[in-house]
Amino acid sequence: MALVAGVDSSTQSCKVVIRDAETGALVRSGRAPHPDGTEVDPAAWWGALLSAFADAGGLDGVEAISVAGQQHGMVVLDAEGRVIRDALLWNDTRSAQAARELIDEVGADAYAHRTGVVPVASFTATKMRWLRDTEPRNAARVAAVALPHDWLTWRLRGYGPVGESPRGPVLEELTTDRSDASGTAYWGAEGYDRDLLVRALGRDAILPRVLGPGEAAGRTPDGILVGPGAGDNAGAALGLDARPGDVVVSIGTSGTVFAVTEHPIADASGTVAGFADASGAWLPLIATLNAARVLDRVAALLGVDHDELGRLALEAEPGASGLVLVPWFEGERTPNRPDATASLTGMTLASTTRPNLARAAVEALLCSLAEGLDAVRGQGVEARRVLLIGGAGKNPAVRRIAAQVFDVPVVVPAAGEYVADGAARQAAWALTGDRPGWRVELDDELTPDPHPEIRAQYARATAGA
Repeated sequence: MALVAGVDSSTQSCKVVIRDAETGALVRSGRAPHPDGTEVDPAAWWGALLSAFADAGGLDGVEAISVAGQQHGMVVLDAEGRVIRDALLWNDTRSAQAARELIDEVGADAYAHRTGVVPVASFTATKMRWLRDTEPRNAARVAAVALPHDWLTWRLRGYGPVGESPRGPVLEELTTDRSDASGTAYWGAEGYDRDLLVRALGRDAILPRVLGPGEAAGRTPDGILVGPGAGDNAGAALGLDARPGDVVVSIGTSGTVFAVTEHPIADASGTVAGFADASGAWLPLIATLNAARVLDRVAALLGVDHDELGRLALEAEPGASGLVLVPWFEGERTPNRPDATASLTGMTLASTTRPNLARAAVEALLCSLAEGLDAVRGQGVEARRVLLIGGAGKNPAVRRIAAQVFDVPVVVPAAGEYVADGAARQAAWALTGDRPGWRVELDDELTPDPHPEIRAQYARATAGA
């Protein structure tokens, strides 16, 4: 039995799944935590990856492996392959001004046409401009720019600083895939746009070679085949075997709405990012900074766990008697409000109750994602069903209220590590030459039960925020 391993190196942790290459059956798994923060030493990711391998019982019998990871993070390397500074993650908003400057210089229309995206603080290019302007000595040392999954794939293949890796600092051996490259704001359908990289960093640098779907990056020093890897959302889409007509709503640290489509998207408003996927198609996406942590914060405020928060939410009527939470606790990416804060409106003596506050939190989370679904459909993308994934999707209240907020059927796949599963599918693809047709089990299916008043009052509250 040939085994393949998939890795999800996310913001919060590293997960590893080891599956049968032919059937997709889970054989074993492991995980390890990542440090908190919006900037992290990549060495912590490498240590967590090794710990997750150990927790999964090692890589004995594994013939291929692939790494999916959080998108956009800036990993800058010097000529000796050493990390110059802690990586700035996707949720670090300090480069918001740099994003505005790049848009002013290039133009939103031109950016969307050339790269499929318009810069926001999340993207790698804006972080490079911030580095150039704020840390010029570090910027001057940059020999290569990588993303988190690129760097981990490089290290897996035995490359890295002298004394820390068997194959040494061969920067030209850095690789990536089209899904992760599409989140940099200096890659488009025609490949890297070097002019935009130079505009961001101030000069050129080595960039990872972009691999195609199913193409191998190389092998580990122990001979394990290494797949191309992917950005986390593209990994999840592949893990779910999503096809045109499927819209994935993922509720994790961030909230994302993305759909597989056969045509590239160029939204000059910047609302929808025209990313690529991991299969050769496209993955138009919106992302919110505030997702499951909205429920975390309100649950903590009420002194309950997530199960009790859900029970309280279902005690309240749809619309929470007019109580509306604007959930921009950490600023927001969609809409692009990096300096925004959260607010609670519609408070009266009658509406300000524990059940209404719990329901307002769930409705706020889902309404923000429903607005993202509207934006994706506004780009001509068909939505036949919503696939609801992420930890919050396990909560019965989130599922039930999702059917009241979204206007298409809501399908909940069985719990799984879908980003890591997508990476495992990639590994099997690279190993066998064919995209695996592994079955995805469903846990729940809900028919739409629209309550338009929920969306309407949320729209009024955010318009005034």
